[in-house]
Amino acid sequence: MALLIEDYALVGDGRSAALIGRDGSVDWLCWPRFDASACFAALLGTREDHGHWRIAPAAEATTTRCYRENTLVLETTHETAEGAVRVVDFMPVEDGTHLVRLVEGVRGRVAMRMDLVVRFDYGSAVPWVSRSENDDLRAIAGPNKLVLRTRAPLKGVGQTTVSEFTVEAGQSVAFVLSYGLSHEEDPPPIEPRRMLAGTTAWWRSWCQRCRGGTPWDAVLTRSLLTLKALIYRPTGGIVAAPTTSLPEQIGGVRNWDYRFCWLRDSTFTLLALMDAGYIDEARAWRDWLTRAVAGSPAQAHILYGIAGERLLPEIELDWLPGYEGSRPVRIGNAAAQQFQLDVYGELFDALFQAHQRGMLADESGVRVGRALLDHLERVWREPDEGIWEVRGGRKHFVHSKVMAWVAFDRAIRFYEDHVTDDEPTAGDSEAVARWRGVRDEIHREVCEKGFDRERNSFVQHYGAKDLDASLLLIAHMGFLPQDDPRVVGTVEAIGRDLMHEGFILRYDTSEQTTDGLPAGEGAFLPCSFWYADNLIGLGRCDEARSLIERLLSLCNDVGLLAEEYDPVRKRQVGNFPQAFSHVALVNTLLNFSRAIGPAKERGGDPDAAGHPGGQPVMHPQAAESPAT
Repeated sequence: MALLIEDYALVGDGRSAALIGRDGSVDWLCWPRFDASACFAALLGTREDHGHWRIAPAAEATTTRCYRENTLVLETTHETAEGAVRVVDFMPVEDGTHLVRLVEGVRGRVAMRMDLVVRFDYGSAVPWVSRSENDDLRAIAGPNKLVLRTRAPLKGVGQTTVSEFTVEAGQSVAFVLSYGLSHEEDPPPIEPRRMLAGTTAWWRSWCQRCRGGTPWDAVLTRSLLTLKALIYRPTGGIVAAPTTSLPEQIGGVRNWDYRFCWLRDSTFTLLALMDAGYIDEARAWRDWLTRAVAGSPAQAHILYGIAGERLLPEIELDWLPGYEGSRPVRIGNAAAQQFQLDVYGELFDALFQAHQRGMLADESGVRVGRALLDHLERVWREPDEGIWEVRGGRKHFVHSKVMAWVAFDRAIRFYEDHVTDDEPTAGDSEAVARWRGVRDEIHREVCEKGFDRERNSFVQHYGAKDLDASLLLIAHMGFLPQDDPRVVGTVEAIGRDLMHEGFILRYDTSEQTTDGLPAGEGAFLPCSFWYADNLIGLGRCDEARSLIERLLSLCNDVGLLAEEYDPVRKRQVGNFPQAFSHVALVNTLLNFSRAIGPAKERGGDPDAAGHPGGQPVMHPQAAESPAT
């Protein structure tokens, strides 16, 4: 069976990534891309049946691990009665076809055992294993091929490749597993030590660009390294996680494939990268966004493949028992076909924020944006599935409408900035005037239909009494000022009614839900970071710091976070590591270090002259007129 989710660490090369357990077992690896089929899928099944690669002492051992400082090179130290040994795991960054494992003797003499079980196609395909003319081990099934190179002795035991060897202090044994296509020549051999030095230097050079200045810079850097590892280097797309079907509730059905790129995350990700000093990565993400959404505006998706693919059919793999019995196991994601208004706001906000930070837009991107905005004018009044991709029917979600407002607001502000050097055409002026009218209409409607006077809070959707953590983003987006009484009331209501064991839930799933799924899930971690952002914006920095410290304490021993946390079982749940959790962490730490709220950073800086998007500021004395 797989380990606890937090017992895994990540190594990657910018094309794929492996999850390696505390006990030395690689239980998840998809090659040659994040979204390719897994050759080790024990994470969702069993090691014997579905593939893993374990290197560990043959006898009982005490284990500690860490990353080399400012790298994605993992070092796991095993202490036994006879001595100590260190296993160094990494994937060379410059060549996306290898996973290297170096076994180094530290003290005494340690007997080691290696077990390699290759199962292609998510554990369903047993390969044909043979020796090459160079005595390398070769495993082939269909189009896929793995080649294992080592000087350690190898033997077959059933359908497992085993190596038993001993390492003394000062000695080392290398194992290099390489991926290739079965119809091509074997991947060329590499020199492991040289690759280790190069990979270590590469990551440390990358980290030198990081802008710190927070009380938690080590955690900040680790989160940025994790985000970098989740960027598909050929295209700049950022996967939400390198895994699929890790459950949001142990034993439940909320098991989704997150090896894709969500537009929902786009602005948060862009801000995290730019504000931390990584402009090249931010530009690559911006460019990926504009390519992905290019085409018919009516066909815009909420998520895409890492190269911009749109066909992502959801399939259930019935031969996999799932993580701790959590079924079904899914690949692909049917949410790709959903309608979500919020993605338009995310896209326009991302492009606007990039422009504000000096990243000039190309004319092709501007034309794509105009077409998308024309489409949004026609569809913003329609219900949608919302930010949480509910499967219980479309509704008029308040957050979705706010994000539609954001799309028009940022487009207006972009054109106002864009035409300072160029004389606007009559068509531009007419379009901007029309957008202002739509923006103002959305603002009025949300304030009228989305705010509940009895609760003194905005609600999940029109006519509802339910709360939703996405409402914490209202001030972030500049829709209303942070100190507007309705925003303050919403923050207080969420802190009172969605706080569970010290963490903020997305919405109440304890009983009947509106999302079309059975009740129950963990606390979605970005929501708690958003709550901390609001506390910062309201000047409640001591409370914010306390919550931040509580959230950081959830990171595992190597600084990684999953999508959610189960406060009852006291363990991480959901796909791992989760980009959105680490993005939220980065943004909140930077917000705290600046001691200003995200509303001022992202939505603009409302002042007495009026709202950044042209809406009047809602002062406290105007609280009785929520339609303003």
